[in-house]
Amino acid sequence: MKLKKLAQLIALMGAVSPAVAQNVQTSGPIQRVEITGSSIKRVAKEGALPVQVISADTLQKQGITSAEQLMATISANGTGADNPTSGNNVFGADADRVSGGASFASFRGLGPNSTLVLINGRRAPTHGKSGKAVDLNSIPMAAISRIEILKDGASAIYGTDAIGGVMNIILRTDYQGAEASAYTNITEAGGGNIHRGSLIVGTGDLETDGFNVMATASFTKNEKLESRQRDFANGFQPSRGLSPDTTGTPYANQLTGAGTALGTGFKMPNDPTTYLQANPLSFQGKCDTVEGMSQYQTALWKDVTSPLRTRYSCAYDYGADYVMQSPSEQANLLLRGTYKLAADHRMFVEAIGSRSEVISILTPAQISTSLANGNAYPVGGPYYQDLSAFIPTYNRNLPIIYKWRANALGNRTQDNTTESGRLLVGFEGVIRDWDYKLGLSKAQSTSHMDLLDGYAYTADFYKVLGSGIVNPWSLDGKQTQAAIDAIEKTKYRGAFQTGKTTMTQIDGTVSGELFDLPAGKLAMAAGFDFRRETYLYSQDVAAEPILLAPGNANLPKASRDVKAFFAEFIVPVTKDLELQLAVRRDDYSVIGATTNPKVAFRYQPANWLLFRGSANKGFLAPSFVQLYTGSLDGELSNGVIDSVGCARHPGDIRFCAPERFDFKSGGNPNLVPETSKQGTLGLVIEPFKGFSASIDWWAVNMKNRILNRSATVVLQNAALLPGNIIRNPDDTINYVQAGWINAAGAKTRGIDVGLRGDGKFGDGFKWSATLDGTWTDSFKFAEIEGQPYKEYVGMFFTRDLYLRWKHAATFSVSRGDWNVLVSNNFASGYKDQVPNAGKGTPPPGFNPDVSSYTRFGLAATYTGFKNTTLTLGVQNLFDRDPPFTAHNVDEVVGAAWDPRVADPRGRAFTFNVKYKFF
Repeated sequence: MKLKKLAQLIALMGAVSPAVAQNVQTSGPIQRVEITGSSIKRVAKEGALPVQVISADTLQKQGITSAEQLMATISANGTGADNPTSGNNVFGADADRVSGGASFASFRGLGPNSTLVLINGRRAPTHGKSGKAVDLNSIPMAAISRIEILKDGASAIYGTDAIGGVMNIILRTDYQGAEASAYTNITEAGGGNIHRGSLIVGTGDLETDGFNVMATASFTKNEKLESRQRDFANGFQPSRGLSPDTTGTPYANQLTGAGTALGTGFKMPNDPTTYLQANPLSFQGKCDTVEGMSQYQTALWKDVTSPLRTRYSCAYDYGADYVMQSPSEQANLLLRGTYKLAADHRMFVEAIGSRSEVISILTPAQISTSLANGNAYPVGGPYYQDLSAFIPTYNRNLPIIYKWRANALGNRTQDNTTESGRLLVGFEGVIRDWDYKLGLSKAQSTSHMDLLDGYAYTADFYKVLGSGIVNPWSLDGKQTQAAIDAIEKTKYRGAFQTGKTTMTQIDGTVSGELFDLPAGKLAMAAGFDFRRETYLYSQDVAAEPILLAPGNANLPKASRDVKAFFAEFIVPVTKDLELQLAVRRDDYSVIGATTNPKVAFRYQPANWLLFRGSANKGFLAPSFVQLYTGSLDGELSNGVIDSVGCARHPGDIRFCAPERFDFKSGGNPNLVPETSKQGTLGLVIEPFKGFSASIDWWAVNMKNRILNRSATVVLQNAALLPGNIIRNPDDTINYVQAGWINAAGAKTRGIDVGLRGDGKFGDGFKWSATLDGTWTDSFKFAEIEGQPYKEYVGMFFTRDLYLRWKHAATFSVSRGDWNVLVSNNFASGYKDQVPNAGKGTPPPGFNPDVSSYTRFGLAATYTGFKNTTLTLGVQNLFDRDPPFTAHNVDEVVGAAWDPRVADPRGRAFTFNVKYKFF
């Protein structure tokens, strides 16, 4: 293979898709291009950094129409709760409850904040409510030309957010003609269908007419998929170590308490155990007569202090109530006009707009009543439940308190609407062989949440419960019309919260060749990036009076200015060795300045062999939410102790057995940026024509990770976080300061593998194959500074899974008007969560290993009709169900399956038609 062809191959990572290779010009003047990871335009031959390129053609043939589907095909992307499915109903301190149905990228599993998403090389607005990263739903998928993925830190080139890598989405810029396309994706088992239509029009040739104007619009609709539409979503499989851990059932369980019918506890004849809950269906072995309910499995969920307290309770498979695919609609618009000012100068105006609406549907509220709240069931109520036949000590003359899944209130339903846009005016050209570009842009993202159903004013709802009109023990779930009307009057429907981010930016870059060195020309780039970022978050109504409302404290409009200057050099050391040197200084008005360097090399001793590597520093500025979120007050439940105080004051109940602790949570203005040191080392080979392979080792070491720590975690680690325990003069705890902290670091390393092959055979047949894979050797971190680092690769974890191996592969054959593509996505298995965090007793059928997950796709494309392209495909060709996992649904969504790993839709049939009008 000639050197030129190998160099072109290396420029696109050595493992790019066939469609991208076709974009490289092979005739006419050799074009200089800008590859993600460098600001210097050069002939497309460089390969110092690992860049993966995905073409629009590959996306279309695989039936990929959503951000969630796209990120599942990128092996370097993490396996976490960063999309509407896996992020819905997730609990815990690190859960982002204001992501509003957004989808994010998280390269290397370092979190969305650590992955920089660009559109045509420039920044896009972060999500309106969470404010932490770009919502990929705002990207006009129909307008994508290609996606370039830099699998290396790039803070020295692009600034903050680029620790994990860079995702540069390249949109079409000079289309001529008119083209419409329609796409539908229908699941075999029903539910979760996807439909999309798009239109692109353009006129004017930039070279001959001096201008080009184009527009593209698309609309995508994702239909709802419910857990009950898939048999594998079954949270009651006790023989395999899985059963629901909740007694909040549609047919309520009675609770014990002073002054109630069950008293402070009850005992059964000849049984010394004191029980704390009761349900008549449990006594009769009939818990399963109500849909979704089952006998509570004490062997799996027994508590160490009261091992059989729930023996006579029923449980509810609320995990099977989850929505696997949220119903959503996305509309995107791109307008672009380019005008040729002179032979080597052009001006363009680009406007991008999107509207994403995601309906988040959560399970109905779980209610625990009490005498203090006035919502106990009254004596003499029409549905008073007498358990005297089962419990000899039952006092039918006292009210009942109970735990109930309030299905009568409805599913908690949120309408999350995000509108994003960016207006950019730019200039590009060449002055005396120096390339320049200058841009002025304004971007913003606004997110609104409306509550549609399932939310009620707490005090009003409790009064209705306390009146006895509602029946918590309805076998069929039905209520009287009077009860329905009474509940309806307590509900809140309407606007709830709003978030908005804005960014005003002016940036410029010049690049060219300075002078000759013995081995070639010294090239350089220099530029600046000035921007103002703002964020606000507000509750349209107070969240506190609304039962289980997902509200945060208001954050009045905050802003910060960022000034950055950067320089980059390409230094030819010898004929075969070249260095890339870069440095960038960013000055944040609220956190100070940081300087980050980078050095990379490419060494090509032979036409068929290239070595490459890089070393760099990175940083991640804390977000507005992490810095400034308002303080929220709360109260820790009984059972926690002040371990530090108890050691100093042994036996003092104020420290060793306190009634409660107050806590505060929210932003932390004292946060410092996360920092990183990272690097890559790899090689690309082409042992013979038509085949190339790349392998790149990578490592990232992070410090001062910004994590959200709950009050319980802070209290458990009081010795390591003494500044978060606010004490009174007598040494008792005034309150616990929870929320965002600079925690310990993280260390991860692994290997990226890329393979590409193409050739011909038979009578006019052409074939091509690609594979992109990531082997994660290690991912270690500590939750809090001072704790030992723990290995998480191949282990269950509640926020992210760090899988050993992931890959995406394609194989296509074409002849004439036909093309057939086979695709494969694979994710390795991992150790499952042990039932009840090891406190329970796993049954003999419990398998500690979650199996791997692989999917195949098949698509056939025909272009034999005039101006028409038809594609028929099958996703999940062999209808592979997600692998079974026994994880606790309270910590990760998905009853018996994990949406971070698997696609629940099953086999689906796709049809796409594209027609060019002229």
